[in-house]
Amino acid sequence: MNFTALCTVVAVLRILPNRSQFFRYDSVTLSCADNKNSSDWRVKRNTNNSKSKECSSTWGKRSGSHCSINAVYPFDSGQYWCASATGACSEFINITVTDGPVILESPVLPVTEGEAVILRCILNKASSSNLTQFYKDGRLIGSSSAGIITILDVSKSDEGLYKCDVTGAGGSPESWLSVRGSKPESFRSHPTYVLLPVVAACFLFASVMLLYLWRNLKAKADHDVPYTDVTFQQRVLPKTNPEMASEPALYSTIKHGAF
Repeated sequence: MNFTALCTVVAVLRILPNRSQFFRYDSVTLSCADNKNSSDWRVKRNTNNSKSKECSSTWGKRSGSHCSINAVYPFDSGQYWCASATGACSEFINITVTDGPVILESPVLPVTEGEAVILRCILNKASSSNLTQFYKDGRLIGSSSAGIITILDVSKSDEGLYKCDVTGAGGSPESWLSVRGSKPESFRSHPTYVLLPVVAACFLFASVMLLYLWRNLKAKADHDVPYTDVTFQQRVLPKTNPEMASEPALYSTIKHGAF
């Protein structure tokens, strides 16, 4: 059952040592983390003996959002995750504790396409042979005398169950490798998306400068008009002789036939 489908995933469960397989009596520390560094988290687990059990004195020691297990046993194998009182959670991880001589060290959390994945075979006792074979879904994928194999440029096709086998010592349990799709290309990383804002900003700046220069030139032209070039037309009235205006008008009557 996928518990993360029932809650909002906002936290990450981290585990130290950073692997999902452990030998009996190994010490393990689980920590919940979110972007707010909140301590309101509880580590829970599902095992064959209990369901949705919080970290407590019965199987661990809680300190804030951390849970420590001094010594793990095969019955500690199961699913572990973080949960909060508000219903938020983390993705769950699978932990396997074995009494066997070999464990596989592989990524606990999902890896992203394009990354390199290192698989390492670990023995709890020295072995006369170091030849290690690695398997995916039961099929041999490689051998190594150093006990390490690297998957370059991992893809979704690399997702599956992995295990290792050391000649003369034995094999490890299987662990699931989860691969996520590659991250979308950043908006700013594309040359087109980088150049467009720059070109737009330059165009806007040039437009503002041209408008500013045009307004300045227009204002200067209006201010510098010389008054000598302006012609005022004035209606000239005819002059009158004051003496004539003051003298009374003389009228004579001329009779017809007087001459």
